[in-house]
Amino acid sequence: MENQKKIGETFETFKWTIKDLSKLNTKKIYSQEFFIGGHSWRILMFPKGNKVMFPKGNKVDYLSIYLKVSDAVTLPNGWTRFSKFQLVLINQIDSKLTKAKEAQHTFNARESDWGYTLFIPLADFYDHSKGFIVDDTCIIEAKISVSNQELKKKVDEAAPPASVQVPAKPIEHADNPSSMDMCTISIDELVDFRGLGKIEKSFVPLLDEVCAKHPSVIECQKKRSRRFSEWAFAALGRVLHFLKTKKVRDMDEEACSHLQILWEELETFRFDLTWLEPHVQSALGMKFYMDRCTKVKRVKENVAALEMEMKKLKAMVAAVEIDLETARSELVKVEEGFEERDLDGELGYGP
Repeated sequence: MENQKKIGETFETFKWTIKDLSKLNTKKIYSQEFFIGGHSWRILMFPKGNKVMFPKGNKVDYLSIYLKVSDAVTLPNGWTRFSKFQLVLINQIDSKLTKAKEAQHTFNARESDWGYTLFIPLADFYDHSKGFIVDDTCIIEAKISVSNQELKKKVDEAAPPASVQVPAKPIEHADNPSSMDMCTISIDELVDFRGLGKIEKSFVPLLDEVCAKHPSVIECQKKRSRRFSEWAFAALGRVLHFLKTKKVRDMDEEACSHLQILWEELETFRFDLTWLEPHVQSALGMKFYMDRCTKVKRVKENVAALEMEMKKLKAMVAAVEIDLETARSELVKVEEGFEERDLDGELGYGP
């Protein structure tokens, strides 16, 4: 990431290079997680436009780009984060034609992403002569304002090791990217965890419980730097908080994707996670279970409806059988002493 000076403020830059753009078969894609100002972010792009923003229309002719708080799901209730930022689409042929848009927003749980639905016409974006796509590759930058206080605490607020950052993946998400949000944790929501660093208050009871059962979790981090331990236990806390607060019914594709990202991040901190992995894998498998559960429920409802229909038909058949027996009895009575004659025979009048 690069630093960029503006009048009265400083921006740090994250560059996202998207290769094989034409091969992406997804409505939206996310960048890898990156850290600026002590917070984690992602860039969110809709390569064919964000149709969610225009539910009455069938087509969005603009590229949509947003900045997203990547850990919004695991943050404490009531969180907010204010930020000034720029979203930049690099022109690889002529830098003077690079498209940049600036915004400011207070991110929160309801608006965890923010940006531009109408960033640039798709016709211009996909026109290779325009320079935004070269060799099937485009480049997007997020430039986020960092306060002077954050810069002075550069060492304390440094991002985790590069190994912690998760590779870019096309991920289908169910959230509404029409909004855009950001978050921050106030100092009174961070508490010291066993002298190993400041941890989100909501994570501490979960970490205490785990460390009491698995002392190796603490031991393996005692020789690490304080900042490394903070990132490590924050990553562990996010996974534990996810497993503690999510229900089986919540494990849709979006939730599974998010958990997978949290788990891959946690693995980089070299905890002994043999005790936790079965629970994570079980949670990840809940997507398949929920799909099966939905199918089973649908088939059960179909069987119940057919059984009800069968009961109705059987009742109708029983009623018809009764009517049939009554009609047969009546036929026997009326046929008694009745002699059938040829209805086409002549009446005659004798010789």
